[in-house]
Amino acid sequence: MALPLRVLLDQPEIPGNTGNLIRLAAVVGFELHIAGPTLFDFSDARLKRAGLDYHDLAVMTEHADLEAAYAHLAPQRIFAFTGGGDTAHTDIAYRDSDVLLFGRESTGLDHHVAHDQRVSARVRIPMLPGLRSLNLANSVTVAVYEAWRQRGFAGAD
Repeated sequence: MALPLRVLLDQPEIPGNTGNLIRLAAVVGFELHIAGPTLFDFSDARLKRAGLDYHDLAVMTEHADLEAAYAHLAPQRIFAFTGGGDTAHTDIAYRDSDVLLFGRESTGLDHHVAHDQRVSARVRIPMLPGLRSLNLANSVTVAVYEAWRQRGFAGAD
């Protein structure tokens, strides 16, 4: 049974992170959506190396931009993961079809994206003070595994 969450990356920049998330999507079973433009081509060797042979096992959809992704997903709840979030990722009761939104590696989510009226909550992953951020692939992993944990790791062996 797949995890019914959808992860949306807004303009990812590093092929290796995206490749790692393709692998994670296959292993955990969530949908991975990528809103462009990206700074890499999906034939990039670093992306393929990180995703290895999991690309065909993952549900991944590319979108021209964030608005196209929203139109396709028609989300009821969007959780914008940002260092400036006011809700901890563990304080959300994740539901089917939630969208977990993450920004670029270099800058995170743009202010107007994080504060869009469609965003249900701005979410943070706790860290020690004075540090800038987690790696994108690590952040998504932390969030997705919390959502999956809440469902008793449904479908896992």
